[in-house]
Amino acid sequence: MNSVDLIEEKQISSSGIFQTMKEMKHEQVDFCHDEETGLKAIIAVHNTVLGPALGGTRVWDYKNEADAIKDVLRLSRGMTYKSAISGIHLGGGKAVIISDPRVPKNEAFWRRYGKFVNSLQGKYITAEDVGTSTREMEFVAAETSFVAGKPAYMGGSGDPSPVTAHGVYLGMKAAVKRWTGSDSLEGKRILVQGAGHVGQYLITQLVKESAYVMVADINENNLATVTNTFKVEVVNPNDVYSVDMDIYSPCALGATLNTNTISELKCAVIAGAANNQLEDEEIHGKMISEKGILYAPDFLINAGGVINCYTEVAGIDRSMSKDLTAKIYDKTLEIFDTAAKENISTHKAALLLAESRIKDIARLKSIW
Repeated sequence: MNSVDLIEEKQISSSGIFQTMKEMKHEQVDFCHDEETGLKAIIAVHNTVLGPALGGTRVWDYKNEADAIKDVLRLSRGMTYKSAISGIHLGGGKAVIISDPRVPKNEAFWRRYGKFVNSLQGKYITAEDVGTSTREMEFVAAETSFVAGKPAYMGGSGDPSPVTAHGVYLGMKAAVKRWTGSDSLEGKRILVQGAGHVGQYLITQLVKESAYVMVADINENNLATVTNTFKVEVVNPNDVYSVDMDIYSPCALGATLNTNTISELKCAVIAGAANNQLEDEEIHGKMISEKGILYAPDFLINAGGVINCYTEVAGIDRSMSKDLTAKIYDKTLEIFDTAAKENISTHKAALLLAESRIKDIARLKSIW
């Protein structure tokens, strides 16, 4: 059983959390409950060997606290590998805020959250994620300097979504090149599941390359934005996994690749922006490989956003984010080569590469 599956509502006790943190190798988890603003937030710092932990703040209506903890642990771990495999000098962390429609998410709310981030004294740097934007980061930045993705007029790198989408696009092209010998997406039937910010930017690039784009989203506003702008086919969210397609691109929430959905999938390539796409890394990574589907590991190809934030944090020229993100194409091909050579899943190959870098730097630090 994956360590992330150990967390159930009944297990939310100190011993359960610590055991799971040990198995997932987290450094710390911090909680904040502010009665006055209604803020309920969790920050998980997974690994800081390569640098301070950076990861976005996700706002979501979780069913219970157990789901929120499970999500923040999975997401923060993914950020560690995302930064490591990208070659940038950041560790992995993440924050989640348990959404409550009765709580106004106003300036006071976000500034209180900024104080929470600041209490970690730079060990964690926050940024945008689902449910947050540059506007919220502006409020957060009023209380802490440990924030990236600030609006451009504040000297920040702005919305990371376009860079994230570009990295996914490059990873997708690399996968198609391995599949067909050419990286052209022209005429390819591509289903994008999730038409939020990243999904919309990705669709823009796919349409420009004359791909046949299908879109599924439970958010009617997102669908309206896309269909009013592009000629795309709308797919019922319930029919996503049974549609005939060349490429499945999950760009919403995680764990969409599980035993049931993989059995239904009719595609040659999986390449999307969602984090933690595999419900179980070992079981479902292997299952995808055995089915003959080429999977571009999520934390590799969706790393453009954290790369963009890194240039802001490190004070590097913003044009470097495009250059660093461009490396995703060749890195994806390298991962495919390693997986084939070692007879392992592409996800496993990517994990091993990321872990190797972390271990090398940790060894150097112990010598220092």
